[in-house]
Amino acid sequence: MQLSTLEKLNEARSARRPAVVVNDISSGRAQAFIEGEAFPAEWEAAISETLRSGRPKLATLDDQPAFINVYLPPPRLVVIGAVHISQALARLAPVAGFDMTIIDPRTAFATAERFQDIELLADWPEDVLPTRPLDRYTALAAVTHDPKIDDYPIRAALEAGCFYVGALGSRNTHAARVERLRSAGVSQEEIGRIRAPIGLDIGAASPAEIAVAVLAQIIGALRHRDPEEQGHAT
Repeated sequence: MQLSTLEKLNEARSARRPAVVVNDISSGRAQAFIEGEAFPAEWEAAISETLRSGRPKLATLDDQPAFINVYLPPPRLVVIGAVHISQALARLAPVAGFDMTIIDPRTAFATAERFQDIELLADWPEDVLPTRPLDRYTALAAVTHDPKIDDYPIRAALEAGCFYVGALGSRNTHAARVERLRSAGVSQEEIGRIRAPIGLDIGAASPAEIAVAVLAQIIGALRHRDPEEQGHAT
């Protein structure tokens, strides 16, 4: 049985996969496609551009005018570490439209009093992420400075093709991180996707300023993401 447009969109949202609806302006007919499904080859350029930009567009398909609407999964921000920067991000990220989760096994830091109205998981990332997988519409920011906590989710984010992977630390700290990742079998190409030191270089000093720099970098990565670089052509 062929699913209705609404059913297809609900299916895509549940699976956190992007979808487009192609509306034939002349006939009023609408067709929904979830990313990865087959559609006419001549529509490839228009649909790929719409998925990449995340913006609807007018197009000519089969010599007919059409309007392509796009439905992307809500962007998520997963922060590894319940630190002061995370507290500032917890106030800023929802304003920018991000669903946010903080993961930190250190229960002295991961307390409801410090993080209100934000999903907080006081557990090890390697215990959380297998049941709550990362995806291409997730940004990961690792900010604990502790390799025992940060390294696993960084590897998981690279494997999942997260549109942003950032890690706090100096250049020396990151150089040591790179060596650990290489030893764990992570390729140099993948390591090159890590934003470290994390955040735009705006001279940020306080936790709040660093949070602004990080969120701005994440938004830039989201709006200029290249699906092919993440191993998934649209």
